[in-house]
Amino acid sequence: MLFPAPPASDRLVLPRVLETARRLGSSGLAVFDLDSTLLDNKPRQARILQEYGEAVGVAALARSTLAHWGSSWDMEGAMRAAGLQAAEIERHLEAAMRFWEERFFTSSYCAYDEPTPGGPAFAGMLREAGTRIAYCTGRPELMREGTVVSFVRMGIPPPEAGSVVLVMKPSMAMRDDDFKRRAHEELRALGEVFAAFDNEPTHINDYRLSFPEAHVVHLATDHSGREVEVLAGIPRIRDFVLPG
Repeated sequence: MLFPAPPASDRLVLPRVLETARRLGSSGLAVFDLDSTLLDNKPRQARILQEYGEAVGVAALARSTLAHWGSSWDMEGAMRAAGLQAAEIERHLEAAMRFWEERFFTSSYCAYDEPTPGGPAFAGMLREAGTRIAYCTGRPELMREGTVVSFVRMGIPPPEAGSVVLVMKPSMAMRDDDFKRRAHEELRALGEVFAAFDNEPTHINDYRLSFPEAHVVHLATDHSGREVEVLAGIPRIRDFVLPG
C-alpha cells in the first residue's frame, strides 16, 4: 500500500536530524527500521516469485519483474500484474506463499535487497557526526549474517561495538509489534534517542509515544496493510535524499 505523496516541507526534517546529531555527538542515538525504511526488500520479493515460476513451469511468473510488485507486498497482486488470470492465481497462490515463506526470512536472500535512495549516505553522515545508530528490525536473528553482509555491500554503517547495533527479533514466533515495543527500553539504554525512522504506522506511532521529544519520521513507502493512521504531526518522507 502506497501512502499519499508527502508534503515537500516534510523533507526538511532530514537537515534538522543532522543538526541535532551534530549537537548531541556520541550521546545521541538514531534508530532505523530496515525493511521498507532503510532497505527496499521488493527486489527480494520479486526474485522469489521468479524462482517459483521457474520451479513450477509458469513462464509468466518466471519472467515477472520488480515492476509487477508496484508499491505493495501483495503476492496475489504481483501475480495478476505478471499476467495470470484469476483461476491460475487461485491454483498457485497458496503454494507460492509457502515457497516465499521458506526463502524470504533467510540470510541468503538478503543479497537481493537494495538501499532506499539516500539511506547509506544519510546514515554515514550521522556516524560522521558521532551519532550512535541502532537498526531495530523485525527481521529474526537467523538473518543477522546476511543483513550485515548487505550493509557492507551497500555502504551502510555496519554493527560496531559501542556505536552501531543491530537489534533483531529473537525468533519468528514473536510478533513485530511486541518486539518493537519491548525494544524501546533497550534503545533508551544505548543513548538519547533523538531520531527514529519506520514505515509501519503502528511502530512509528509507538516511537512518538515513547520518545515525544525526538524527530520521529514515517517512511511513506509501503506497509503491512493494517488500517492504522499515522499520528498527526509526524513528518513523512519516501527516501533519505537531502533537499536540494
